[in-house]
Amino acid sequence: MTDTRLFDWSAYPNIADEYRRAPSKEQGLLQIRKKGLRDMGAALSSEQAHSIAMGAETLALRVQKSSDNALALAQYLEVHEAIGQVFYPGLKSHPQYEIAQTLFKGASWLLSFELCNADRMIDVVNALQLPIKATGLGDTRTLIIPVAPTIFYEAGAETRKAMGISDGMLRLSAGIEDIDDLIADFEQALRLA
Repeated sequence: MTDTRLFDWSAYPNIADEYRRAPSKEQGLLQIRKKGLRDMGAALSSEQAHSIAMGAETLALRVQKSSDNALALAQYLEVHEAIGQVFYPGLKSHPQYEIAQTLFKGASWLLSFELCNADRMIDVVNALQLPIKATGLGDTRTLIIPVAPTIFYEAGAETRKAMGISDGMLRLSAGIEDIDDLIADFEQALRLA
């Protein structure tokens, strides 16, 4: 965890009373240190520490590649006849495009899009060979999940509609695969849409 000691933890509901005696800007880190060390131990194994260090060294490269892939996929999907709408702040058509350009170097690896024909969504997802059908964010592999029947199912149809989540919406976390391979995979799968 990174804590700059600028966050006011006093409004955060999950701080135990015993940690609320500390100054509000120290409560969160204090609780994590004490409970984390008590419950999980103070040291990583050498293998875990090495994996974290290796991952940190390549993080910028992986984020750049997956963001580039997400942008290329969003641009491809935006003009595809089977796609109704693409939600990605790196697209000029996105309402927050200008803000994203000001705040970020890239627009992220996460995007969502809607199939015109929601009834074909599962067929399209199952036809994809490269993306892994799973929830998650920021993996090196591309992940895809239908939104309404999975992560927002319990919200119910009315709540999903109010949130702008259609029955044909898919969420995609772009990985670092070759972009031509990803686009070719989407091209063959979207023939079923």
